[in-house]
Amino acid sequence: MSLILLNIKGISYSQTQNGAYALILSEENGTRKLPIVIGAFEAQSIAIALEKEIMPPRPLTHDLFKTFADRFNITVQQVIIHKLLDGVFYSSIICEREGVEEIIDARTSDAIALALRFNAPIFTYKNILDQAGIQSEPDSNIKNPSKKIEDIFEEIISQEIPITKSEDFSNYTLKNLKKMLEEAVANEDYEKAVNIRDEISKRQ
Repeated sequence: MSLILLNIKGISYSQTQNGAYALILSEENGTRKLPIVIGAFEAQSIAIALEKEIMPPRPLTHDLFKTFADRFNITVQQVIIHKLLDGVFYSSIICEREGVEEIIDARTSDAIALALRFNAPIFTYKNILDQAGIQSEPDSNIKNPSKKIEDIFEEIISQEIPITKSEDFSNYTLKNLKKMLEEAVANEDYEKAVNIRDEISKRQ
């Protein structure tokens, strides 16, 4: 079976499940999107990896793994989402050390968090996209045409919204926003930090 390259489109907050997020992946040469339910910690870790300018004061678990791997000359070559069973996605991390390839089983959220830190591509198989992919239309929010994996997907992917129920930062000065960003990172409130960073980016 041929592999299909996936890109990270964004993270959506679930309005139906408290603390749950959906990671939205899109196929490289197509219009389908693959929603994957992930937890709050993994959502934060992925968001921080996407926001290159936010540096946690202490390394997160995925950052620690990256440092550990670098120290022992281990590289992540690619991540493959290879199975979907009862609504759960299964992934493999393809690693290499001194020319020897190893395949490591991992949760999909962890595998993607690591792929971002190693700049490694993310793939899946056509049959998984056929089964779980959601067709999107150019001028609409994500829609589910008739495919049912779990009822949760019909609820979570109603529309793409920010990673959190975002606070309105538009009334703050740029100076205050930068101070708030520093405080949010220092307090390890990375969800808030991402939203503040977005507001700062709009003004620059």
